[in-house]
Amino acid sequence: MKKLPMTDADTVRFTGIAGRIKFFSSMSMALLEKILAWVTLCEYGKGERIRTQGDPGDAFYAIDSGRVSVKAKRGLLPFPRKLADLGPGDFFGEMALLSRQPRNATVTCEEPTRVFVLLADHFEAAAKENPRFAGEIRKLAEERGSGPERK
Repeated sequence: MKKLPMTDADTVRFTGIAGRIKFFSSMSMALLEKILAWVTLCEYGKGERIRTQGDPGDAFYAIDSGRVSVKAKRGLLPFPRKLADLGPGDFFGEMALLSRQPRNATVTCEEPTRVFVLLADHFEAAAKENPRFAGEIRKLAEERGSGPERK
């Protein structure tokens, strides 16, 4: 994994992705600007894991470019089952922002991939500053339940 500098064009792309995600689209512009200051852009190589099932739920990811596969081991099966293929504009890890529970899937790059990353600590700080937004997040968490970490 390599951290990349965020350009204005990167910020515009993240804002476009965020606008399609329910809990980001309910943010005020001031709150979104605060969150943008904390978003980082990271680059991963083909075959590199972004997250592993069981890892701490500590960040949200939005795919800028590339493709990833989402797989999880369930029950007694010794091999993981593919849950999804995700690409540009898709996101995963939103439940980490809401619950901080361990990752319920492994996300692996199928090709070189760039992702926007928002740490849960930064997201929580923003939510504490905006009670209405925090209420929306709690509602979303209740709606999502404990489903797989993906769209």
